Amino acid sequence: MSDCLFCRIVKGEIPAKKVFEDHEMIAFHDIHPRAPMHLLVVPKRHIESLATAEAEDAQLLGRMMTRLKGLAIENGSPDGFRTVVNSGRVGRQEVYHLHIHMLGGPEPLGSSASF
Repeated sequence: MSDCLFCRIVKGEIPAKKVFEDHEMIAFHDIHPRAPMHLLVVPKRHIESLATAEAEDAQLLGRMMTRLKGLAIENGSPDGFRTVVNSGRVGRQEVYHLHIHMLGGPEPLGSSASF
């Protein structure tokens, strides 16, 4: 989708502070962090939301989830992290391209990291 913010980041049209990229996904720092470590993990292929994901997306979604541990360790949250996936209007999704918020840091998260 040409007007999708995350599609434009994937294409390199909008800069992002990337921490990981492969042929299927990208991870970068959120521009409005709610925790010391706040990353977004985004599939390169446009999937509108977790609520619209299909069975054919299962392998990619699994790869995204299993990549989180390494991202946490590499980005200063080796003792755990929180994941948030907002889906659809009711789930308060703001950018309609599936993305995983990954929050953490050296200390336990407080309420300011909640969604």
